[in-house]
Amino acid sequence: MVWTIGLGLVGYGVSDYLITPKYTATTQLLVNRKTTDANQAYAMQQADVNAITTYKDLITSRKILKGASSYLANPVTLVKKATPAKKAVYKTQDDGTRVLVKKAVKAQPAVYKRDSKSYTVSASELKSAISVTTTTSSQVFSLSATAETPAKAKAEANAVAKEFKEQLPSIMDVNNVTIVATASNGTKSFPNVKLMTAVGALAGLIISLMIIIIRDLSDTTVRESSFMTDEIGLIDLGEVASIKMPKDWTFTPATAKRTTRRRV
Repeated sequence: MVWTIGLGLVGYGVSDYLITPKYTATTQLLVNRKTTDANQAYAMQQADVNAITTYKDLITSRKILKGASSYLANPVTLVKKATPAKKAVYKTQDDGTRVLVKKAVKAQPAVYKRDSKSYTVSASELKSAISVTTTTSSQVFSLSATAETPAKAKAEANAVAKEFKEQLPSIMDVNNVTIVATASNGTKSFPNVKLMTAVGALAGLIISLMIIIIRDLSDTTVRESSFMTDEIGLIDLGEVASIKMPKDWTFTPATAKRTTRRRV
């Protein structure tokens, strides 16, 4: 019991306090080409399902991951393009006077929106952090990312999905991918505290049983008198009973008495 409970607590403590946890966030993408022709709908649906295998390889390609890495370093989205400056336009009339036709326009910088915190993640690190899960005959597949914090896992999953969706039209000349569910903050995926606690308790039980068996097999104590007579061949002359003394029993040695003799 001590070994089982003790190693179970060790497994719980190591998994919950010593091991660096990992968090996983998942986003879902839909592959679907829109068409108004009912006869081609089924054929296009099957083509989209078959294309998921190709998309799975594209997501983990260096081109996509390198773009996602750059986006993670500076996660901003263009809201409004920059407007160049324009000079005022005048029209000269017959009498030589100039009339303003169009006012001058000042240059306006581009407007960006920050999507999340910046993270420094290389393309090779992203490749080992993400995974793609597909389901047979389904047009939806999942993209998961694993990181040290829930927010980082969320940012990685959304960055790769965003980069893949934006670059797919230029790579394959199709635009049939939709992000149907963006990733939320990641949930703890490693270590499994319950599993490691159970493994620790099981290891403690096995170790304790091994110790008991080894100690029992290596014990040479004679437990029965038949072993002395049957195995060794000795003659049983009798048994000495075990005497149990009461707790309040004390031993008091007798005092020697001196006797003197008179000489007559």
